[in-house]
Formats: sequence, C-alpha cells, structure tokens
Amino acid sequence: MASTYVNDLRLEEIGTGEASGTWGTKTNVNLELIGEAFSYGSEAIADASTHTITIADGESDQARSLYLKCTGGGQACTVTLAPNTVSKVWLIENATSATLTFSQGTGANVAVAAGEVKMIATDGLGSGAVVYDLLTDVNLAGTTALATLNLGGTTVTSTAAELNILDGVTSTAAELNILDGVTATAAELNYNDTGAAVGTVVASKTVTADANKDVASLRNLTLTGELDAATLDISGNADIDGTLEADVLTVDGVAAKVAGLETIYVPATAMYPNTTSGCADIAQVELSNGPELKCLDFDPSSDENAQFTVCFPKSWNEGTITFQAFWTVTGTDTGTVAWGLSGVSIADDASVNTAFGTNVVATAKAFSGTSNDMTVSAASSAVTVASAAVDTQTYFQIMRDVSADSQAGDARLLGIKLFFTTDAKNDA
Repeated sequence: MASTYVNDLRLEEIGTGEASGTWGTKTNVNLELIGEAFSYGSEAIADASTHTITIADGESDQARSLYLKCTGGGQACTVTLAPNTVSKVWLIENATSATLTFSQGTGANVAVAAGEVKMIATDGLGSGAVVYDLLTDVNLAGTTALATLNLGGTTVTSTAAELNILDGVTSTAAELNILDGVTATAAELNYNDTGAAVGTVVASKTVTADANKDVASLRNLTLTGELDAATLDISGNADIDGTLEADVLTVDGVAAKVAGLETIYVPATAMYPNTTSGCADIAQVELSNGPELKCLDFDPSSDENAQFTVCFPKSWNEGTITFQAFWTVTGTDTGTVAWGLSGVSIADDASVNTAFGTNVVATAKAFSGTSNDMTVSAASSAVTVASAAVDTQTYFQIMRDVSADSQAGDARLLGIKLFFTTDAKNDA
C-alpha cells in the first residue's frame, strides 16, 4: 500500500509493507516537519489579485510554519490556503503594502490589513472550507501589557494615569461612545475641569448649566451666529454695534418706531388744478351737518388733472410708492371712479420742466349711492417716481381716468394717502 499525506501537516503516512529499511529516516523527517509546524517562515506573495499557498507533501516547506510572514505583493490579493483538507492554525503577518484575504473554500474568509498580524485557522472541510479569525471576541483574564494601543487605526497616546481618570466614572458604554470621533487635544478636554459647581462660570473653562438650566457670573459673551431665546432680559445697558433685527421692538412696553412702510396724507387743499385739462378749483361745500368739504371736482366727461408736491424724508428708500384716494360724490349714482397717479423728483439745479413718470391707475371703486358718503379706494399698485432721490422736491399729478370708470357725476377728491418705505432710523 503506497504512502499517503492526508493529514493536517502533510506528513508521510507510510503504507503497510512500504519503506523497508527507511522507516527511521522517514520518521525523522516527519518529526522535523512536526517541529517545522511550530516555526517561523515566510511566503513571497505574487503582485497579483490571487495567490495560492500549498503545503508540500512530506518535505520541508515554510508554508507549514506556525508563524508565516507574507512579503512581496503590491496589491489587494486573495490568498488560498491549500490543500483545502488541511485544518491548521497560522499566525499571519502581512508585511505587504495591501490587504491580504485568506480563503480555503467557499466559506468565510479573513482579511489581514497591511502591517497587521492575525491568528487564523482553517477547518479543512474541502470545497466549503472556512477560515476563522481566532482572536475575534477574545476574553483576556489577568493583566494585559501593551506597548502601544491602536483602536480602529488610531493610536492611543494617553498614559495609563490619564486613562485612570475614568476610574469611578458611572457613564454607560453608550455615553462613553459619545467620544467616538472626538479630535480634541488633552488641553482642550481639560477645559471641562472647572473645579467649581455646575452653573458657575470659571475663566478659561467650559460652562455647564445647573439643574435649572441657569448659568451665573457670565460676562462679555461674544456670538458670531444667531442667539435663539424664548425671552431675553437685559438688566443693564445693551451696546449693539451691528444690526438689531426684531419682529416687534418695544420700549417700556410701547412699540418702538422702526424703518419700514410710512404714510403721508395730502389733502385736496394742498393741490392745484392743471392749467391744461385741469379739474375745478378748490371748493368748500357746506353740508347739513358737521364737516364741510374741501374738494376738487373731476368731471365725468374727460380726464382731468391736479398736481401737488411732497418732500420725502431723507430716510426714504427712493423706491416705488403706492397711493389711496379719499373721495365722494354729491349724488346717488353708483358708478365707479378710477384715480391715477404719476410723479417725478426734481433735484437742486435740475430743470422743473421734466416729464412725470408712468401714470398708474388704481382699481376703480363703485360709489355707495348715498350722497356725500366717504369713499376710500383700494391701494394702488407700485408707482415708479421718475428720478427718485432724497433731498429733492417730488411733483405728483393725480388724475381721474374716465375711460376706466363709470360714475356719471363729478368725483370730488378730498385727498390722497401716499405709502412709501424708509430704510434708515432717522434723517441724520
């Protein structure tokens, strides 16, 4: 019967009646190979994506060594341990520059990163063989001495004394895992060591709120972002160099005036009819009770115009304006009236003989049918003032657009309200 090598170290098993006169020599070789299985060896890995390490049958082979240093390589490589019937333990040192993945069959593999050492074992179960990572979930009793501790590729540089600061900490594993990914230095972490009760500010240290979420003794707080607070109570002076933005600003409980939409009311008495296509002169109309009307009458038969001037405050943003007309009819006709407005600003040393901007007609509004009822038109769309600028006199032309209304009687203009926007706190 011929010799076989079907064992985990690929030793020669001499068949019955074989090796006459050489048993001693062959036995000595087997003993040497058993010793080799506890030795240090090396394997040159090909610079390829696959490589096979095969333990030789019945002869010396460094692949049989317990500690096997893999050299060479140059790229990620799958290393097959053969034959796939060998069940054996190896200590693998990956001295290549890339990850080596050790396989024996279709079962699980073990990857050894460049520069790492792992203890692996094969189960030798043929085509479905598995490679095991033996030190996974290892539980070490007693004292473990480490020259260097590396966690997930990062070397721990803390001394034992520094780590012992955690002795007695009652944090859970989940709470300690909050440190996962922290890049702070020891000096930066020491900012937490205040030596004072929570809620008390200590110079050059972090601040921890107390149980009531309060912090005492804080001064000169500098924020580069947004302060988001339900309420803000400042007992002393507040010095704000930049912009203060608030939805509502009050002083002693009273809303403070801020830049934004403003109004100017211009009464009919401040207006004058155009020389050409002008409305009627200002009239004073006595009624049976109370107020008397000061009004400009605009005919229903043709477009008529009146003018007035306004000097806007310096805080005006020089943007568009809108207007709203106040008017009445002495009569019972319920037809609509449409008012239009155009404007132009005239600067110092500029010619007043300048055309108005585009006329904008507000939506026509129907009269109530009750003689002398106050009627307020809806605010117009935006009116662009030609040559708009501060420190100018702005001329306006108000007109009745009879092509856009249906009122059969004179429309009696009482005044208009101008809406404009400011963008400064005052006119300084």
